[in-house]
Parts: sequence; C-alpha cells; structure tokens
Amino acid sequence: MIKESFPDRLLKGLFYVLMGLFSLYCLLPFWSVVASSFTSEASILKNGYMFWPTDFSLEAYKMIFRDNTIYRSYGVTTFITVVGTAMSMILTSAMAYTLSVKSVKYRNHMAFYIYFTMLFHGGLVASYLLISKYLDMKDTIWVLIIPSMLSAWNMFLLRNFFASIDDSIAESAKIDGANDAYILFRIILPISLPALATIGLFYALGYWNKWFDAVLYINDKNLYPLQYLIQRIMNNLDYVNQISADISIPNFIPPAMTVRLATTVVTIGPIIFLYPFLQKYFVKGLMVGAVKG
Repeated sequence: MIKESFPDRLLKGLFYVLMGLFSLYCLLPFWSVVASSFTSEASILKNGYMFWPTDFSLEAYKMIFRDNTIYRSYGVTTFITVVGTAMSMILTSAMAYTLSVKSVKYRNHMAFYIYFTMLFHGGLVASYLLISKYLDMKDTIWVLIIPSMLSAWNMFLLRNFFASIDDSIAESAKIDGANDAYILFRIILPISLPALATIGLFYALGYWNKWFDAVLYINDKNLYPLQYLIQRIMNNLDYVNQISADISIPNFIPPAMTVRLATTVVTIGPIIFLYPFLQKYFVKGLMVGAVKG
C-alpha cells in the first residue's frame, strides 16, 4: 500500500471541504423552501424567506390537502410512474438490444428511422388528432403512458451501452442453446444495471412530472396527475389574488407564496427518495452511452 504524502492528504482534505461546502450550498435553498412552507403568509411577506419558521403555520398544506383530490392525483401519478417506467424499460431494452446485435438485418435502417423521429415531428395538431381521434385514448389513463413509452434518446444511449459489452458473452450463450430473449433477460440486463438505473430514472422523472399531456387529453377530474392538479391550484390562487386586490377584506391574506412553496415540497418529496436507492448504480452509469474504443 502506497503511503500518502502530507501534500496529498492536504489536497484530499481540501477537496472534501470544498465538496462539503458545495453540497451545503445546494441544500440550503431546498431547506429554505421547506422551512418557509411551514410559515404563515404574513410572516413571509414581512420577513421574506427564512431557514426556520418564525410563525409556524400549516395553512398552505391544509389548503392543498383540503379534500381527497390530491390523494387521487397522487395515485394517478404513482400508477403512471411505476407502470410507465416498467413498460418503457421493457420496450427500450428490447429495441436497444435488437439494434446492438450485429447479425440483425436492416438494423441500421431501423436505427435511422428512429433517429429521424428525433429530428422531425408531425407537430402538436397531428399528434392530438392521432391520439384522441384515431387511437381513441382521450380521457384514459393510458394516454399518459403509451405515447411516451419509448424515448429515442434513451434507446440510443442504452444501445451504445449494450454494444460495448463483449460479443463473446452472447456467442457463448448461443452455443449452449440460449435464444435472444434468454440472453437479453438473463445475461445482458443483469450486467447492465448501471445503465438501466440511469435510463429508468430518466423515465421515472419524465412520468412523475407529466402535466402537458393532461392539459391536452384529460378532462376527467379523477385522472388528473399530480403536476396538473398543482398547476390548477396555482392558477386558482392567482385568480384569488386578483380578486383580493380589488376587494378589501380585513385581515385576509391569500396564502399564495406559502402554497407555492408547499406544492414544491409535495411534488418533489416522493420522487427524491429514489436517488438514495439508485445512487450506487447512477454513479456507475454516468458514462452510459459511451462508445467502446
């Protein structure tokens, strides 16, 4: 074992201190949002944002959770995130593995067809007509999942990762009688956990933050995803602020700022807990898509 010199230890300690300060710098704004969300609206307007609630209040959270609508939206968002991510990973892995196998005929033509969709798009009107009229998925929960099941960018990243795996592994399995499905699910995917965790996190974040599709295709209140419901709450608060500016009501302060902060905590709280479980894979998967030299 090589003994570190004093300058090396000093430099390493300096790096730890700098990384700690940078982590604290990133954490403090989030902590300020959490603390301010538990503060009264009057205190926010008087003292601004703070790192500890001076006038503790739960009015913002009471407004958000005043009925079961938010819980229903949580259920919708959780469903589309879990089911959508699982279906997307299956489809993306199958497509990426197919295009990474050199013996597949016309794989370059298929790759070009998928890449073409990244450059050119039919437009919003064409997509709306296809999904709502011809596919008849309007006001169904699947309209929040199926149109977003495959991301060409994520597929190419995963394909490049599969292509970097030594071909001899799959060839040895084929000699033993394994088919492509067995090779993919029992050999390739288990050794590709860093790439799968990274791509899966991208998909999960996309499904969790989905709101624009709900604006276009969802009219049923029971199918509102969380982000779209939060947007409606914020729009209603803006309307209340406009009304309160014209009507003088004693001691009435609409909790606009605190509700904005509380909605931030409510929406990012659950999804942020994915990072500790995926961190060890995510760090290894930072180089996903890199081409083998």
